Amino acid sequence: MALCLGQVFSKDKTFRPRKRFEPGTQRFELYKKAQASLKSGLDLRKVVQLPEGENINDWIAVHVVDFFNRINLIYGTVSEFCTERTCPIMSGGLRYEYRWQDGCLYKKPTKLPALKYMNLLMDWIETLINNEDIFPTRVGVPFPKNFQQVCKKILSRLFRVFVHVYIHHFDSICSMGAEAHINTCYKHYYYFIVEFSLIEHSELEPLKEMTEKICN
Repeated sequence: MALCLGQVFSKDKTFRPRKRFEPGTQRFELYKKAQASLKSGLDLRKVVQLPEGENINDWIAVHVVDFFNRINLIYGTVSEFCTERTCPIMSGGLRYEYRWQDGCLYKKPTKLPALKYMNLLMDWIETLINNEDIFPTRVGVPFPKNFQQVCKKILSRLFRVFVHVYIHHFDSICSMGAEAHINTCYKHYYYFIVEFSLIEHSELEPLKEMTEKICN
């Protein structure tokens, strides 16, 4: 029997505590505006568009953090099925393999089990979004010049989570009755990265058929 979404996507199943926006800040107001649009039933293609008069970097920052929270929750839901035995390599089927490199502990691209890869990925993103020099939260503090490049890398690596979940764990998602929720999350993510050209088209190839099915 399919579980309700409240049971499936429990906060207890997240890999990390949710990153929250401080009430009263401009970014919190932007986040509320984005969430209200999502719940209004508007076309997701319109929901992701930059609101008139808003700063594009603030808009991207809000979405990067929100996607981190949502995708973290999605993977946390299937992580019990993603073990070193079932997923000894972080991959998307036989054609795509992802190796971890962070320039610190892993100076060269390293083959890892999917679960280990995901842990390192979530740690890496969490460190970045909590870094005030990259994601400033104080009024008047500008974003760094390389902000969008950092966000592109974050979003590119988060896409790999979708790839792994869709290709290796979709049966589990369906058995929990969560297919529609994940499809909606992916559509929202996909329309956003396309709207602002945040991922190279070639990187989207692993989910080309899925994207055509649910996003067109």
